[in-house]
Amino acid sequence: MKAKEVIGEDAEIALADARYDAIGKILETALVRGERKWEASDLLDKVFLNKYVGIPAFLALLWAVFQFTFEASAPFMALIEMLFAGLSNAAAQIPNDVIASLLADGIIGGLGFILTFTAPIFFMFLALSLLEDSGYLARAAFVFDRIMNKLGLHGRSFIPLLLGFGCNVPAIMATRSIEGTKDRMITILTIPFMSCAARLPVYILIAAAFFASNAATAVWSMYVIGIVVAILFALLLRRTILKGEPAPFIVELPTYKMPTLSGTLLHTWERGAAFVRKAGTYLLAGAVLLWLLSVLPWGVAAGSADSLIGQIGQAIQPVFAPLGFSWQIVSSLIFAFLAKEIVVESLGVIYGVGGEADIQAALLASISPVSAFALMVFTLLYVPCLATVGVIKKETGSWRWTLFAIVSEVLVAYLAALAIVMVGGIFI
Repeated sequence: MKAKEVIGEDAEIALADARYDAIGKILETALVRGERKWEASDLLDKVFLNKYVGIPAFLALLWAVFQFTFEASAPFMALIEMLFAGLSNAAAQIPNDVIASLLADGIIGGLGFILTFTAPIFFMFLALSLLEDSGYLARAAFVFDRIMNKLGLHGRSFIPLLLGFGCNVPAIMATRSIEGTKDRMITILTIPFMSCAARLPVYILIAAAFFASNAATAVWSMYVIGIVVAILFALLLRRTILKGEPAPFIVELPTYKMPTLSGTLLHTWERGAAFVRKAGTYLLAGAVLLWLLSVLPWGVAAGSADSLIGQIGQAIQPVFAPLGFSWQIVSSLIFAFLAKEIVVESLGVIYGVGGEADIQAALLASISPVSAFALMVFTLLYVPCLATVGVIKKETGSWRWTLFAIVSEVLVAYLAALAIVMVGGIFI
């Protein structure tokens, strides 16, 4: 007979209640209480832990994070873009056409454009580090536990899901702290729907082009959509192939603290530097590969429909025709399986242009605003990257679950993008 059937509630909750009852009795005999005074932390908890206000407060803070990211990073992005534009112009003057094209269109035009987005990525991590170091994120987990438990997710899943905003790989590894095989499996399969930092350059590029006055809100909506889809997908799994009740979630809330400058900057650097290291390794290799595919066979115009990358994109484009995606966009999505940042890197190479404004102009000429938003959602929801697929295989120990994750993510992404195009077509 299960303990829950004997005592009428979950054993872990019963033990926690008994433990705090014992603590309370000891304190009654040993502690003389004075008059209770309300402190700032009490007032903050009245807001952040309120079951009605807590979630809207979290969403509002998340919106503020991306508004800050956009506003603070804009001048730095402009400076970095000017730097690489100058380097590209200098490389284009090299007498050897092949080397000039490789440097100007491939390495500088592709990788250099990616590095433009280091500024918003660092500012986003700065804002998230402030929220984490202040003690707020633990309270957000507590508030979300109620709704997550009803929809099939373990309350402890909130922290790995939140880590997914930075990178899905360590987030999936963090699920090791979740007890219960089904709870852990559901969390692993839902984390890829959380928008990692690698997707941010794609959002910024598209949002600034198509939704300029509401760019921060458009980016914020991707994170909200990711959370909603993750919860709904978890509910579907819990009701079908991974049936069961989520385990209870018990958390001790830390005190509010004023984040230290050194601690916040250290956390920001540790997370942001990972993006820079990625840019200097396989994003660099990706830029060279993309350039090579865009100029082969030798003699074709770089990034033309007759190039290898053009032929690949055109072969698959009919599948994405209902979404309004051009073959250039389809090609970039294919290669983004290596890393999501390659979407913007490949668009620069394929379109044969350099700089944010030029790529945005090419996008404006090839897709509608509705398809642009659908592209953002598709980028959000489909397979994150090769590294994430690898860690799913490692943590689940199963190719069957790994294949299930890949197929389900692509299917969800396609259906969500198609729904946006269909609904958007009615109103626009």
